[in-house]
Amino acid sequence: MLTGMAPARRGFNPLLDMQRAQADLNRMFGTMRFYPPPEFPLLNLWTNPDGANVAAEVPGVSTEDLEITIRRDTVTLRGTRQPEPTDDSAVVQRQERVTGPFARNVVLPFRVDADKASAKFEHGVVTLTLPRPEEDKPHRITIARA
Repeated sequence: MLTGMAPARRGFNPLLDMQRAQADLNRMFGTMRFYPPPEFPLLNLWTNPDGANVAAEVPGVSTEDLEITIRRDTVTLRGTRQPEPTDDSAVVQRQERVTGPFARNVVLPFRVDADKASAKFEHGVVTLTLPRPEEDKPHRITIARA
């Protein structure tokens, strides 16, 4: 008989072994995340010859906790998402929503006229209207005939 080897089991069941191994791994690594979380806030960006529009999802962030800055062709959304208040007896079973400070830079393909930019906040979405300076807008020229 070989020494140092586990005795053979009756009714070998690889599926059951995999389920047990998965349960063990889930217990060991259940709270760790091995994938990069998506950038926050998630946003959509549209451009046209007149400028750009940005719609950023910021659920759970108040306007007081949100700062928007513009520098040349870069728009920065910075803020803090506060955690939900819980009492001391609460046990967190799952926490997928990220809380704390965040910052997201959006680089546009043109400069922004910061003096004419505007922001609107509604239903957890901040919508930015970012006009292009007149001197940066494309101008069509006519071709003179010789």
